[in-house]
Amino acid sequence: MPRFSTFSIAACDLAAKTWGVAVASKFPAVGAAVPWVNAEVGAVATQSYVNTSYGPNGLAMMAEGVSAEETLKKLLADDEEREVRQVGLVDAQGKAVTFTGEKCHDWAGGITGPGYAIQGNILAGAKVVQEMETAFLETEGELPARLYAALYAGDRAGGDKRGKQAAAIYVAKPKGGYGGFLDRWIDYRVDDHLDPVPRLGELLELHELYMGKSPENERVQLEGNVLIDLQKIMAHLGYYQPSIDGVYNETVAESLSSFLGNENFEERFNPKEGWLDQPVLDYLLKKFKK
Repeated sequence: MPRFSTFSIAACDLAAKTWGVAVASKFPAVGAAVPWVNAEVGAVATQSYVNTSYGPNGLAMMAEGVSAEETLKKLLADDEEREVRQVGLVDAQGKAVTFTGEKCHDWAGGITGPGYAIQGNILAGAKVVQEMETAFLETEGELPARLYAALYAGDRAGGDKRGKQAAAIYVAKPKGGYGGFLDRWIDYRVDDHLDPVPRLGELLELHELYMGKSPENERVQLEGNVLIDLQKIMAHLGYYQPSIDGVYNETVAESLSSFLGNENFEERFNPKEGWLDQPVLDYLLKKFKK
């Protein structure tokens, strides 16, 4: 039976209607088994000789209005091997609970607070979950950033004492997925890596670059020298042939739509109004400008 010596945090942001789990372990593809999340329902992190049924079954019970505490009791009651399990749950009201079986390997334990459950086993010590809690509470911003801050703090405090291999983050919010069709907002995994938690952070930075939205004061009007730089890039890459003159017109708009679409930045460009988000412009100039 797989032994997921793991540290994780399950948490929510009730104001933003987001729930999520971040996890790391000396075990491959930990994100395929530990994190289970539904928006406006709850989050479950199941680990240590992992019983993956805790995830879907726990979410199903919480979807019916069962509290995290009562859900945990029912999950454990039906599991004869509960003393080797570890699990953290946060429900739709932000109530949290964590459980560590008596047969989990040292160091093993967890802590909870309003809207979060942190737990780990085979850790370098209690400081791992303590540092995770501190980072989660002191970090500002949206839930993914706070979850990652907690995971990074636990990793740097020693994490899984056997070593490093995989990490994952899964966050859900209503219509948070691409195009607004699903609640799967953030779903990134590093399945096998020498230092997976920092790599997970890099993936989150890419997510923000591609899927983020800048405020109006970060929108760059495409004209003059800025547009000339982009026209030169597009000409070099074969997207654009007419004059490199810094004048925004229909031909330039069509070329930019093709170029930015192929680079997956169509959501951060407005062809009618002729603006591009500053972080995307910075990225393109760094990548392509000669």
